[in-house]
Amino acid sequence: MPSKRRKPMHADLGAILENLAESGVVFILVGGLAAVVQGAPVTTFDVDIVYQKSPENEDKLYTFLKSLNAIYRRPDDKIIEPRKDDLSNLGHALFVTDHGPVDVLSFIEGNRIYEDLVPHTVKIEFRNHTINVLDLKMMVHLKRMSSDPKDRQRLSVLEETLRQMEEDNE
Repeated sequence: MPSKRRKPMHADLGAILENLAESGVVFILVGGLAAVVQGAPVTTFDVDIVYQKSPENEDKLYTFLKSLNAIYRRPDDKIIEPRKDDLSNLGHALFVTDHGPVDVLSFIEGNRIYEDLVPHTVKIEFRNHTINVLDLKMMVHLKRMSSDPKDRQRLSVLEETLRQMEEDNE
């Protein structure tokens, strides 16, 4: 049985994102960090991604997770490491790593998978890497459909950020 690992004292989301980009995983950054990198004044404590489902990409994602000593995020202290075949199943996997939390998602609201989301991304340069990020317009659309109180709470901030971005582009 693996020894009990301590969770990091603080999250280094930049380190997670940089390692993810370097790993070659094909993904879209979604969630709070996607909003932050587009200028939304929100707080987030994890990296949320939707990944392309293919055996090669799942292998890269598994290698990335292992490189950061990922374990499943759980309410108890049980240590469960990811297995390679976990990533081929549809669903969500929530991990804690040496650098903080990572949420690995097969789909998001409306059962939208990677291929559905690609047309709704913007490219962001981050530490010499180009990262696909879900655009604010789609984020707002998805949050409007959500029944999650956290999503509804953030909606007005995202709408205002989008409005300001559109004004600046006129």
